[in-house]
Amino acid sequence: MRSYLTVSGAAALLLFAGTAPAVADDGADRSFTIEDPRITESSGLAASRAHPGIYWTHNDSDDGPYVYAVDSRTGKTVATITMKGVGEPRDVEAISLGPDGDLYVGDIGDNLNGSWDHVWIYRFPEPKELKDATVRATQFDVKYADGPRNAEALMVHPKTGRVYIASKNEDGGGLYEGPAKLTTGGANVFRRVGEVPWVTDGAFSPDGKELVLRSYFSARGYVFENGRLGADHAVRAPIQRQAESVTYTADGSALMFGSEGEQSDVERVDVEGGGGGGQSPAKGGDSSASSAGAGSGGTGDVKGTTLTGVLVLAGIGFLVLMGRRRKGN
Repeated sequence: MRSYLTVSGAAALLLFAGTAPAVADDGADRSFTIEDPRITESSGLAASRAHPGIYWTHNDSDDGPYVYAVDSRTGKTVATITMKGVGEPRDVEAISLGPDGDLYVGDIGDNLNGSWDHVWIYRFPEPKELKDATVRATQFDVKYADGPRNAEALMVHPKTGRVYIASKNEDGGGLYEGPAKLTTGGANVFRRVGEVPWVTDGAFSPDGKELVLRSYFSARGYVFENGRLGADHAVRAPIQRQAESVTYTADGSALMFGSEGEQSDVERVDVEGGGGGGQSPAKGGDSSASSAGAGSGGTGDVKGTTLTGVLVLAGIGFLVLMGRRRKGN
């Protein structure tokens, strides 16, 4: 029995190794579980550039002005940042890291879909040290040119520093472009520049040439050029209990998909080519340039993940069967 388990276990590990992502030797940027009991509604993710393997996240509503640094190696929180100089957050839904090294926190949710005439963005420099700290954040007022709306996705372009927001609507939302530079003392007006499907979060590739938007059941990648959406395609995304967030790893080699709930999972999906900021996300279906196709929300986006799981289970089942036959001989 001992010999059989050793052989089978080794073979099963080889099966899994064949599909394992190429990640850092120290275990950073692997799939992980958020262990902090305070984080029950992780609604946004941003990969740190100053601290490899660290992901910034926050709760949804009713938590306060807090941002958490979570180590992907352990799933544990290594720093809690308290923002001061801002009002009481209402519905924090997104976080993104800009080329200036600042973190942008989007208090942009509106579950009543237009009950607030303005929302807020908070900005503060990414801390150089990972320790609990209170930081002064700058608060920006945000309005939409075509009226109030609900949104859960905020993305800062990694080259231009321009902020984009994707609104959330069951019948399809819009991509909104902010001013070239956010300012205090008045409203920053965001203007609609594109049509998008139902969106819960989004992320730019490190080179800024690709924008990935996710929803509860699927994700799509868009060519992004001159501030506008181009051709799109399905992106392979995991099925999660409440799909809320997405970010690229700092090196652009993978996408990290997050969900809400206690001990929520963050799952890694490699991009095509295995790395580099210029690679496209792992495709899960045929390319389509139509908004209608983008909003279909089909299950084709997860076929790659499902097929891999089936093959691995089938391989393990075969090994168990062969082991039993050997034992009976």
